[in-house]
Amino acid sequence: MKKKNKEERKKVIIDLLNDPLYVPMKEKELAVVLQVAKKDREDLHEILDEIVEEGNAELSKRGKYKKPENIALIGTFISHPKGFGFVEIEERPEDLYVPETRVNGAFHGDTVQVALLPGQHGKRQEAEIVKVINHGIKTLVGTYEQSRNFGFVVPDNTKMASDIFVTKERSKGAVSGHKVVVEITDYGKNGKKPEGKVIEILGHIDDPGVDIMSIVRGFDLPVEFGEKVMNQVARIPSHVLESDLEGRIDLRDVQMVTIDGEDAKDLDDAVNVTKDGENYHLGVHIADVSNYVQENSALDREAVERGTSVYLVDRVIPMLPHQLSNGICSLNQGEDRLALSCMMTISPKGEIIDYKIVESVIRVDRRMNYSDVAKILEDKDEAAIEEYKELVPMFQKMEELAMILRRKRKKRGSIDFDFPESKIILDKEGHPIDIKPYDRNVATKIIEDFMLAANETVAQHFYWQEIPFVYRTHDTPDPEKIKKLSMFIGNFGYSLKTTQEEVHPKELQKLLAKIDGTAEEPLISRLTLRSMKQAKYTIESTGHFGLACEYYCHFTSPIRRYPDLQIHRIIKDSLRNRMNANRIEKYKGKLPEVAKHSSEMERRADEAERETDKLKKVEFMEDKIDEIYEGVISGITNWGIYVELPNTIEGMIRVADLPGDYFTYDENAYEMVGQGTGKTYKLGQKITVQVHATDKIARTIDFVVPDEEKE
Repeated sequence: MKKKNKEERKKVIIDLLNDPLYVPMKEKELAVVLQVAKKDREDLHEILDEIVEEGNAELSKRGKYKKPENIALIGTFISHPKGFGFVEIEERPEDLYVPETRVNGAFHGDTVQVALLPGQHGKRQEAEIVKVINHGIKTLVGTYEQSRNFGFVVPDNTKMASDIFVTKERSKGAVSGHKVVVEITDYGKNGKKPEGKVIEILGHIDDPGVDIMSIVRGFDLPVEFGEKVMNQVARIPSHVLESDLEGRIDLRDVQMVTIDGEDAKDLDDAVNVTKDGENYHLGVHIADVSNYVQENSALDREAVERGTSVYLVDRVIPMLPHQLSNGICSLNQGEDRLALSCMMTISPKGEIIDYKIVESVIRVDRRMNYSDVAKILEDKDEAAIEEYKELVPMFQKMEELAMILRRKRKKRGSIDFDFPESKIILDKEGHPIDIKPYDRNVATKIIEDFMLAANETVAQHFYWQEIPFVYRTHDTPDPEKIKKLSMFIGNFGYSLKTTQEEVHPKELQKLLAKIDGTAEEPLISRLTLRSMKQAKYTIESTGHFGLACEYYCHFTSPIRRYPDLQIHRIIKDSLRNRMNANRIEKYKGKLPEVAKHSSEMERRADEAERETDKLKKVEFMEDKIDEIYEGVISGITNWGIYVELPNTIEGMIRVADLPGDYFTYDENAYEMVGQGTGKTYKLGQKITVQVHATDKIARTIDFVVPDEEKE
């Protein structure tokens, strides 16, 4: 067995164990077969121990290694407050169900080994946890409750099946109502409660900002930057140095703007459009963050770890310190800035007929916001047109070009879900005073279309260079989900063309066009979205289903996304002819982990953002008990129907609270059906609801049907 890294050696051994011709052997015999030198026998022993530990081999009583009779399944345990739980396994589409009697001391978030049981729970296979491999949760956030001689912490995470017992000496002086971070010292077993010690008091549950900070700590989001990072930041210049301009194209005289939200401070993309005959010239200029964040520096390691900036309802937790994200790396109006520019020539049909990717120095003419650009283009507002008169011709060309690019994308099948996002407005103390849909306008769409064009162009360019790269990919939907969607929309007279149970994005796009403006649009749009997979970062370019394109990456936001920063380094290595064999090997080793970790950090950020939004929506509804609203049924489950209000707030009517009948959920038809009356509640149906209760801890809102509607 030639000298290889540990993982490669393990794979060789596992493949051998699984070979149909393999006969169980002792370690010495394996060493001979695998040609392991005597000096490497200790390594082989260690690897064999790991393979057995991970359940990929069995060691017989006679000391022979063989393929396990029951292949070990490793996954993450998700507990339920009632004691049972589920195990998520990456390779299996369905979670496994673990009855309460088969949890065997596993704690929420643990990596566990499971054995399959013969029974089923609904559609889920039953399983038993046979081993806890490691504990996923070391600390958690909760509310401290004090008793006479001890205390306990009620976890914020409602999936936790148990409170955490805390002795008085380990409470750090916490009192009832304090939000605390508790470190778990004993995970409990056989009916014994988990134990822990308070390591941080966040404040009282009613103190301003403590609710959001509890979510921040609960998701283990890093807030402060360490001393090493800040020392490094202090040495970064606040202005562009002459030495940094060498070899760059000077675009400081080119008219260009940034267009962002009114409260945005990290401006990482500037755009310009000109026209030459019938062709358009589009420039997308992205802040050259890699010039200031050196690879493997303390700053870079921190950015890798964070993976992304996190945009919560009351704060931004940035990937990079503000001195960079709002300073030298932000494309501020009138300031010289270093950039990477993707300059494209686009035909009247939306074809990119020429492009170049260059290092540049730019100077933004105006810092625009979406509202003002929309006033110029949509509202024809005379005051706005006068104020920005020197830029209006360029904005008009931008609108024309964006329309052309959108038409081209639509023609190939790109899917555009236009669900409204929430805009939550808080007062100075962090209390919500208004919640409304945040609608896209002509300006947001222009920037979206231009960024998509640049991202595709860069991805395609580097795909054909055949060098290591980070792509943004979106897999085709699960055939089973498409089959269910197809069956369901048949009830409304719609159909989907599929080939071998696969669907082309154009078919989903056509479906969304057909239902546009119909009563069933919200219902079918949501089900279509739920049938899709989650986009992720990968090192292979497998295409982006939702955008209906073969090559796609994230190049345009290096201030707030690490994959973009990583791509900038690859671009610069390529432009400066540094992409030699050593660099290629280095990237091949590094990029898989960058892609995997960035995808995980993106999911963590999304979940934290959703939780803070839910929290503020519940708080907004706390003083609206008994008020009546019109809403739309947005989801149906065995336990109730979810209703969304026009301001994007969602609550649930529990199945037991549905009046006039005993209701059950018809999973195939996505309907709640009354067994005696035949009355149905369907997705997308309009419904009047009354606010019944709110729960800030569980982040839920309960609705009921008002008395006058029960008749």
